[in-house]
Amino acid sequence: MSSSTLTFYTNPMSRGQIARWALHEAGAEYDQQIIEYADEMKSDKYLAINPMGKVPAIVHNGKTVTECAAICAYLADAFPEADLAPKPEERADYYRWLFFAAGPIEQAVLDRNFGLSPTAEQERTAGYGSYDRAMDVLDQMLQSNDYVCGKRFTMADVYVGSQVDWGLQFQSFPERNSFRAYAERLRAREKYQEAKAIDAALIAES
Repeated sequence: MSSSTLTFYTNPMSRGQIARWALHEAGAEYDQQIIEYADEMKSDKYLAINPMGKVPAIVHNGKTVTECAAICAYLADAFPEADLAPKPEERADYYRWLFFAAGPIEQAVLDRNFGLSPTAEQERTAGYGSYDRAMDVLDQMLQSNDYVCGKRFTMADVYVGSQVDWGLQFQSFPERNSFRAYAERLRAREKYQEAKAIDAALIAES
């Protein structure tokens, strides 16, 4: 385990849950800073960390990383002893699906939640095409693979898996067998349960 200094800025009721799970899978020791919504998240002190005024963020050895997909990929590289970065033959799938989830999938889900749906003409310029198409593509991949890179769990599964897990929980994903089976595999992981228990306790205290 790395002895380097890492500070984790989060709120338990946020995407910070994804980053916490990634930190635990990586075996990273970290100092936790809970950032409250409203004034604290938009304070000058926190905006110096993330000018977007969003959580999560990490500061590792003086460098700041924001955006959950980037945090996941960074931690896999920064803590190689966890063996969660892609092997050479896994890189294509690892990066393809990590960024597919961060781009088309997230945008498709958000637009649907906001009541937005591109017309047939607009689908040509929308990065995700349509909600149904994006879900079909991810479904097809998971019908053939236990994890993003096949049989082996990698850090890409923390991010892609969180999208699926939350999507099923909040009913922003369709109920499909491949999604349900994938989420169940991830929920059985010790580090998933460990990280979720911390955030659940923090939420209960708030």
